[in-house]
Amino acid sequence: MKALLLVLLAEVCLASLVPEKEKNPHYWRNQAQQTLKIALKLQQLNTNVAKNIILFLGDGMGVSTITAARILKGQLQNMKGEESLLEMDTFPYVALSKTYNTNAQVPDSAGTATAYLCGVKANEGTVGVSAAVTRAQCNTTAGNEVTSILKWAKGAGKSVGIVTTTRVNHATPSAAYAHSANRDWYSDNEMPPEAIQQGCKDIAQQLFDNIPDIEVIMGGGRKYMFPKNTSDVEYQNDDKYRGTRLDGKNLIDVWREKKLKDKNAQYVWNRNDLLSLNLMEVDFLLGLFEPVDMMYELDRNVQTDPSLTEMVQVAIKILQRNPRGFFLLVEGGRIDHGHHEGKAKHALYETVEMDRAIGEAGSMTSLEDTLTVVTADHSHVFTFGGYTPRGNPIFGLAPMHSDVDKMPFTSILYGNGPGYKIVAGERENVSAVDYAHANYQAQSAVPLRQETHGGEDVAIFAKGPMAHLLHGVHEQNYIPHVMAYAACIGQNTDHCHSGAHHSTVGPLPFLSTLTSTLLLKFLF
Repeated sequence: MKALLLVLLAEVCLASLVPEKEKNPHYWRNQAQQTLKIALKLQQLNTNVAKNIILFLGDGMGVSTITAARILKGQLQNMKGEESLLEMDTFPYVALSKTYNTNAQVPDSAGTATAYLCGVKANEGTVGVSAAVTRAQCNTTAGNEVTSILKWAKGAGKSVGIVTTTRVNHATPSAAYAHSANRDWYSDNEMPPEAIQQGCKDIAQQLFDNIPDIEVIMGGGRKYMFPKNTSDVEYQNDDKYRGTRLDGKNLIDVWREKKLKDKNAQYVWNRNDLLSLNLMEVDFLLGLFEPVDMMYELDRNVQTDPSLTEMVQVAIKILQRNPRGFFLLVEGGRIDHGHHEGKAKHALYETVEMDRAIGEAGSMTSLEDTLTVVTADHSHVFTFGGYTPRGNPIFGLAPMHSDVDKMPFTSILYGNGPGYKIVAGERENVSAVDYAHANYQAQSAVPLRQETHGGEDVAIFAKGPMAHLLHGVHEQNYIPHVMAYAACIGQNTDHCHSGAHHSTVGPLPFLSTLTSTLLLKFLF
């Protein structure tokens, strides 16, 4: 009798999880029919020239991360979560990207950045160079440098910008401007003497030498810009944040000196100074808000550090003053760090914040002339499961216990990482810890100090001019070629001069995409 009562109680609980409207078949049929109508309207392609290009890169943002972040976003809005929509979910075109490096099945962020920014695949650990370069061997660099879409855009007269939540000389942003045999050569302090003797430059130096007129640079990385042992402006008594440079250079001064006297160049290191700027008068902006990487969104000091969304707002306001348009690279870089640490809550909140920035960028630009692409460099061995019921807290427990060790487990798990814990010879009992804490390290199958990347394909979302060229399954290096073709820059200009790049096909096709986006948001 007791068992029967438990079964009946479980059935009642499960039934209550279903929203009333979803019990009616008409709800699902109507939703599907509306989605079908949206898809049919996409037959009218937007073949406008892309005046502006925005690339959002979620570092480590695999498909499982996107799904979990979608649920988190919904639950933060007091929804069950699964029915929620991320901003990127509303983009009409979706593809998959093959992320392997030329020498690695499971890639790193440097070789992948070279692919989606420079258009060629490369070896792991190298940035802005071809696969002919061996990691950490400076003497293999010369003659094997490759340029990025940021440089192509600058060459076409567009304004360009880099915004990241990591340090500005980290793997992702550095591939936009640097050519380095080692992604870890942040300053000359991290370089072996022979590399310096052979003529290789550190990445921070290259940021200001290679493309000195980048209009907007924002992120972390202050300590790599100052002479060794220089106290940090914000953490003056913390030795680990002191300057690192052995050459004695103050690269902030170098940056200022490279600007024309009639140009207004502003360096800021905190949120208040950033938001106090008169952006209509700023020609160049360098914002370095932390000595190394920026704080996680959950740990961010809202007085001193801007959010990713705020940085994107500022960047677009400066860049869009150029009548020729702009290219902007935006990296949600600490998604990756959260996963490496096994701290899924940090990773997912970073993803939700990047998605908020995507929405803000969309509200500031037009589908008619702005191609926006959202993708990842690689995935992680992150997953969630356990037959959780509808609306289960994304950081919560699975409803079942292990049928082997009889203990509970969280829905979120990692294939490997620092969350592997044995207590008294058994797997840790997670019900005895605060598994919803931001710094909780989700359990992993294999013990590692740092969780690893995943090797599966990642998603590409696209909207705006020529977004339909991102379809199916692509090599990752295909992405910048599409962006360049859409904007008529780099090697993709012949079709523009020949008249093959028509302004539109069909009546105002960009409105179809806009209508699709609005309908999707309305439906969900």
